[in-house]
Amino acid sequence: MSERDEARPGPAEHEAAAAYPEFLLRLPGNGPQARGRLLAEKGTNGSQKFVVLAGSPARRDVVPSFPLRMPSSHRLRESLIAEGAIRETSSWPGRLETVRDIECNSPSAAAEVLVGRSANGWVEWKTADGHPLADFLNNVGWGPNRAWLVRGSNVSGIDLVQRMWLPGQRVSLAASRLRQGVEQGVTKDLLRSFVEQDYESTATYNQKLELVEELHAFLSRMKPGDTVCTISGGRLYVGEITGAVDQTASDDGRSNLRRPVEWQNTGHAYDTLPEELQQKLSVQHDIVDLTAVHPLIEGLGLSDQELDAAQAIRRDPTVEIPAITARRELELPEPGQELADELLVHDPTWLRELRDLLWDERQLVLYGPPGTGKTFLALRIAEFLGSGPEQVKLVQFHPSYSYEDFFEGFRPKEDPETREVAFRLTAGPLRELADLASREGNRHIPHFLIIDEINRANLAKVFGELYFLLEYRNKSVRLTYSGDDFALPPNLFVIGTMNTADRSIALVDAAMRRRFAFVELSPRTEPTAGLLRRWLTKENKDSEPADLLDALNSRIDDADFRVGPSYLMTKGVYRDGGLERTWRTKILPLLEEHHYGEGVDIEQRYGLAALRESLG
Repeated sequence: MSERDEARPGPAEHEAAAAYPEFLLRLPGNGPQARGRLLAEKGTNGSQKFVVLAGSPARRDVVPSFPLRMPSSHRLRESLIAEGAIRETSSWPGRLETVRDIECNSPSAAAEVLVGRSANGWVEWKTADGHPLADFLNNVGWGPNRAWLVRGSNVSGIDLVQRMWLPGQRVSLAASRLRQGVEQGVTKDLLRSFVEQDYESTATYNQKLELVEELHAFLSRMKPGDTVCTISGGRLYVGEITGAVDQTASDDGRSNLRRPVEWQNTGHAYDTLPEELQQKLSVQHDIVDLTAVHPLIEGLGLSDQELDAAQAIRRDPTVEIPAITARRELELPEPGQELADELLVHDPTWLRELRDLLWDERQLVLYGPPGTGKTFLALRIAEFLGSGPEQVKLVQFHPSYSYEDFFEGFRPKEDPETREVAFRLTAGPLRELADLASREGNRHIPHFLIIDEINRANLAKVFGELYFLLEYRNKSVRLTYSGDDFALPPNLFVIGTMNTADRSIALVDAAMRRRFAFVELSPRTEPTAGLLRRWLTKENKDSEPADLLDALNSRIDDADFRVGPSYLMTKGVYRDGGLERTWRTKILPLLEEHHYGEGVDIEQRYGLAALRESLG
């Protein structure tokens, strides 16, 4: 059927459409309403046809991406204008009008012809009392429209996307052994029994479980108006489901279940897709629910100007288009002199370097001797970059810390009603923070996990399969306990602290070195070297403690055991006898442990009296 045939005139009332009410479509900018009816007859790709009634308004212009995203609807619109079926009108200045009934292949195509942009006709065509067209179709899943990935580039070695889906305007599922006559909307329980019988000797237990989920999604959860995506040749193709399931016995058994789809004309290079979308696309199932990233998909191929224009013509301008919200850039604020002064850092350039490392690597470790302010600095920088403490969570590793403590595992929980205790899957701090960071509306807000004493735990045991995700943020993995497909959100950053006196930096394995950037905080280098002296100046105190600390560290040969300034940055140090007490009870015991068994006279070498004497 040609495009001109698709738009032939018809009677105002179509006998086949008697079961459906009249539907209305309001033009952008709170404009006039077009009128139309759904037909029982199916179009060339299997979708129910839709007729736009004569005397309906149409938009004069189209959005710039319309010819590329929806080429068939654009060509149809142009041909209708050329032949005079849509023309200038005096009824609505600045708009066009249909002068006869126009029959289209689907409700979405009908809407697109009128509004000059991609449109979901199953939602945008509504009855006079506001009910969408999709509510009037049989066996259509309930709820808002969703987005799906259906893989078809390698079905028994054949790329169905290029061979059949794109040219034939459809999507399919093999279901080669599923019995004939399975109806759309079938329950999962009934499907399970069908699969058990039909695939009894040809599929493993896990394959049957997976097949039930895929069949149920294709037959009962997908519905007209849903977005469907597929990948072929390194490109992502996006379309819209436009009709019901058709079960047929294909010759090669590769496409027994089919749905009509209106595919956009061009694909999107996989490498240019948003990272969060790449994460979802990496899930290794034949059918994947992409609803969580639906706004990102809707924005593909649209310029910021087009999205802004779409926002401007909404009826409620206070509600932001989801595609605009999803496109908001993740940003880390730039530290300035004010933060440097607050943290007593010698130069804000050093803080900016930390920010840049986090932006590039997503993971950072602050390492150094005890007392160098690693944890304090990590928390304060995270709060600054995350714009508040609400986006920051701290955990402390220890030798018995495990994957189950850190991410998720089964933990004894008491039932509040029966008071019985049972093991239940419980989320750990990383899972909780990742879920918060990936929540819709939070994806452009930085979230930080601070891991104190990161080198005191068995990292390979604690991170498990998450080690992979630290390096490959655009991928997902199957989790050990829940079985969920999980990816670390792009807006989740990790800052670890490492005490080099507790365990040498040299003992960190190569896997962790590759996944984290390492920044030293040492008394021998700034910003730690002059921190105590700057603090004493700010507090109007004598500089002697800074002189004593410098003298002490000059006598310690091992840089990992030099003493940090935070020991001398508390109020107790500056009460009567406080300096001597702190030196005797906190600093000297550290050095005694360092020189244990060496026969070193700690007091004579590191005591206050000896240091003061050396300072004259």
